[in-house]
Amino acid sequence: AVPVLLEGLKKLEYRGYDSAGVAVIEKGKLYLNRSVGKLYMLEEKINVTDHQARIGIGHTRWATHGRPSDSNSHPHTDCTGKIAVVHNGIIENFLELKEWLEAEGHIFKSETDTEVLPHLVEHFLKDKKDLLNAVESMIQKVRGSYAIVVLSEDFPDTLVAAKKDNPLIIGVGEGEYFFASDIPAIINYTRKVAVLADGEIAVLQPQGMTVY
Repeated sequence: AVPVLLEGLKKLEYRGYDSAGVAVIEKGKLYLNRSVGKLYMLEEKINVTDHQARIGIGHTRWATHGRPSDSNSHPHTDCTGKIAVVHNGIIENFLELKEWLEAEGHIFKSETDTEVLPHLVEHFLKDKKDLLNAVESMIQKVRGSYAIVVLSEDFPDTLVAAKKDNPLIIGVGEGEYFFASDIPAIINYTRKVAVLADGEIAVLQPQGMTVY
C-alpha cells in the first residue's frame, strides 16, 4: 500500500500542499508517518521496502486550522493511536466538539479541526463496536464540508469513508479498491470509478465495496 499511496499523492501535487502523511496497518498495528514540507521529505522518513501493508490512507494538506507542522499534518489519530483519519474540508463546529471531547477525557495533539474526527470515532466505538456505525454517529455530530476516510487497527481489513460537499471517488481494480479525492490519483490502477454522492458512506473490504 505504501508505494501506491505515495504515487497517488504525487499525482495530486498540482493542488499545492504544505505537509503530507500516510498511515498503514501492518501485522495488526497502525503505523503513522507525517512530515511538513514536500513529499520527498515524507519519503525520506519511510523505508518503502520495509512495509508490506495491504491497507492504508494518505493525505497532502494546505493549512487552514493550525500552522504547517508535523503534528498538524494528516492523518490524525485518536488517543489510543489505533484510529487514523484523513479529511478534506472544514469542520465548522470543531471547537464545540473539541471542548466536549476534552471534557470526556480526550487528549488533543494538534491545532486542526480534523483531529476531532478520530476522537469522535474512538468515542462512538466504545458503544457501537462497529466501524461503520461509529462513522455514521460521527458524521451526525459534524457540521461542515468533508471527504473523510477512516482506518482502524481493530478493523484491519476495512476502510470507511463519508462525503459531503467535497469530492470522493471509489476506484474498482482487479482484487483491489481505492478511495481518492480525484481520478488522477488512481488512474494507473483502474479506469472503473464510482462517484460518491453527498450523504453517502462507503465501506471497502477485500471482498468488495458497499455504499450506504
